Amino acid sequence: MEEAERSSRVVLALLGAHLVGEVRSELAARLPETLALVLLNPLQAHEPLVPEGFVRATAAWIEGATEQTAAWEVSAVLSVVADIAGDDLLNRILLQLPAGYDLLFGRPQPA
Repeated sequence: MEEAERSSRVVLALLGAHLVGEVRSELAARLPETLALVLLNPLQAHEPLVPEGFVRATAAWIEGATEQTAAWEVSAVLSVVADIAGDDLLNRILLQLPAGYDLLFGRPQPA
């Protein structure tokens, strides 16, 4: 359980660095308070990470993680975020992210 919480915190902290304004606030309002605070006080991203970079960054922040395990962790956390967000908010989240994040959220978009 502790590992899942740590993974969730890392993924949400990285996600929070990529979201701005109302979208980040709306998502935070739908999360448990401890995770909402992580999303609202994100790690700093100097530039938007493409999905592969997001997975690599997650692996770097989780002790003992490989890119493969990090990809699983990211997808697990973001698929739950997608469920919590709902379609409308998720679409607005995806508009703020580089192309390809729809797959990490487990919601492939038509081309």
